[in-house]
Amino acid sequence: MGAATVDVNDDNFEIEIEKFKGIALVDFWATWCGPCRRIGPMVDEIATEYAGKVKVCKIDVDDAQGVSVRFGISSIPCLMLFKDGVKVDQHVGAPPKAFLTQWLNGYVS
Repeated sequence: MGAATVDVNDDNFEIEIEKFKGIALVDFWATWCGPCRRIGPMVDEIATEYAGKVKVCKIDVDDAQGVSVRFGISSIPCLMLFKDGVKVDQHVGAPPKAFLTQWLNGYVS
Protein backbone atom coordinates (compact mmCIF):
# COMPACT_ATOMS: atom_id res chain seq x y z
CA MET A 1 0.00 0.00 0.00
CA GLY A 2 1.55 3.27 -1.12
CA ALA A 3 0.98 6.94 -0.61
CA ALA A 4 -2.25 8.41 -1.87
CA THR A 5 -2.57 11.57 -3.87
CA VAL A 6 -4.12 14.56 -2.12
CA ASP A 7 -7.21 16.20 -3.61
CA VAL A 8 -6.71 19.96 -3.64
CA ASN A 9 -9.24 22.70 -4.40
CA ASP A 10 -9.66 26.44 -3.92
CA ASP A 11 -10.39 25.97 -0.21
CA ASN A 12 -7.31 23.95 0.76
CA PHE A 13 -4.70 25.08 -1.81
CA GLU A 14 -2.98 27.41 0.65
CA ILE A 15 -2.63 24.73 3.34
CA GLU A 16 -1.75 21.81 1.03
CA ILE A 17 0.58 23.60 -1.41
CA GLU A 18 1.60 27.12 -0.40
CA LYS A 19 2.41 26.24 3.21
CA PHE A 20 3.96 22.85 2.38
CA LYS A 21 7.72 22.62 2.92
CA GLY A 22 9.24 20.40 0.25
CA ILE A 23 8.48 19.37 -3.32
CA ALA A 24 4.85 19.09 -4.44
CA LEU A 25 3.72 17.79 -7.82
CA VAL A 26 0.30 19.15 -8.76
CA ASP A 27 -1.74 17.52 -11.52
CA PHE A 28 -4.36 19.91 -12.96
CA TRP A 29 -6.94 17.67 -14.64
CA ALA A 30 -10.65 17.12 -15.36
CA THR A 31 -12.89 14.07 -15.55
CA TRP A 32 -13.82 14.83 -19.17
CA CYS A 33 -10.17 15.07 -20.33
CA GLY A 34 -8.95 11.91 -22.10
CA PRO A 35 -5.20 12.60 -21.72
CA CYS A 36 -5.81 13.43 -18.03
CA ARG A 37 -7.47 10.06 -17.47
CA ARG A 38 -4.59 8.39 -19.33
CA ILE A 39 -1.89 9.82 -17.06
CA GLY A 40 -3.94 9.55 -13.86
CA PRO A 41 -2.70 6.04 -12.99
CA MET A 42 0.90 7.13 -13.68
CA VAL A 43 0.49 10.08 -11.30
CA ASP A 44 -0.82 7.62 -8.68
CA GLU A 45 2.27 5.42 -9.22
CA ILE A 46 4.52 8.46 -8.78
CA ALA A 47 2.77 9.21 -5.47
CA THR A 48 3.68 5.73 -4.25
CA GLU A 49 7.21 5.67 -5.66
CA TYR A 50 8.11 9.13 -4.34
CA ALA A 51 6.35 8.77 -0.97
CA GLY A 52 8.25 10.80 1.61
CA LYS A 53 10.06 12.75 -1.12
CA VAL A 54 7.27 14.40 -3.15
CA LYS A 55 3.74 15.34 -2.16
CA VAL A 56 1.49 14.48 -5.12
CA CYS A 57 -1.74 16.44 -5.46
CA LYS A 58 -4.58 16.51 -7.96
CA ILE A 59 -6.69 19.55 -8.75
CA ASP A 60 -9.88 19.09 -10.78
CA VAL A 61 -10.01 22.34 -12.76
CA ASP A 62 -13.82 22.29 -12.71
CA ASP A 63 -13.84 22.17 -8.90
CA ALA A 64 -10.99 24.66 -8.38
CA GLN A 65 -11.60 27.43 -10.85
CA GLY A 66 -9.96 30.09 -8.66
CA VAL A 67 -6.62 28.27 -8.49
CA SER A 68 -6.86 27.32 -12.17
CA VAL A 69 -7.37 30.94 -13.22
CA ARG A 70 -4.64 32.14 -10.84
CA PHE A 71 -2.08 29.87 -12.51
CA GLY A 72 -3.35 30.48 -16.04
CA ILE A 73 -4.40 26.90 -16.73
CA SER A 74 -5.64 26.87 -20.33
CA SER A 75 -4.60 23.34 -21.36
CA ILE A 76 -4.78 20.14 -19.37
CA PRO A 77 -3.27 17.96 -18.19
CA CYS A 78 -0.89 20.48 -16.69
CA LEU A 79 1.68 19.27 -14.18
CA MET A 80 3.24 21.88 -11.90
CA LEU A 81 6.10 21.55 -9.46
CA PHE A 82 6.19 23.62 -6.29
CA LYS A 83 9.12 23.89 -3.90
CA ASP A 84 8.35 25.25 -0.44
CA GLY A 85 5.07 26.65 -1.76
CA VAL A 86 6.51 28.43 -4.80
CA LYS A 87 5.90 27.27 -8.39
CA VAL A 88 9.25 26.29 -9.91
CA ASP A 89 8.30 24.45 -13.12
CA GLN A 90 5.44 23.11 -15.22
CA HIS A 91 4.74 20.75 -18.08
CA VAL A 92 1.60 20.75 -20.23
CA GLY A 93 0.46 17.52 -21.84
CA ALA A 94 0.66 13.82 -21.09
CA PRO A 95 4.35 12.91 -20.85
CA PRO A 96 5.60 9.34 -20.62
CA LYS A 97 6.47 8.16 -17.13
CA ALA A 98 10.22 8.16 -17.91
CA PHE A 99 10.05 11.89 -18.64
CA LEU A 100 8.13 12.57 -15.45
CA THR A 101 10.54 10.65 -13.23
CA GLN A 102 13.55 12.35 -14.82
CA TRP A 103 11.85 15.72 -14.37
CA LEU A 104 11.10 15.03 -10.71
CA ASN A 105 14.59 13.70 -10.04
CA GLY A 106 15.95 17.08 -11.08
CA TYR A 107 14.22 18.61 -8.04
CA VAL A 108 14.36 15.80 -5.48
CA SER A 109 17.53 15.68 -3.43
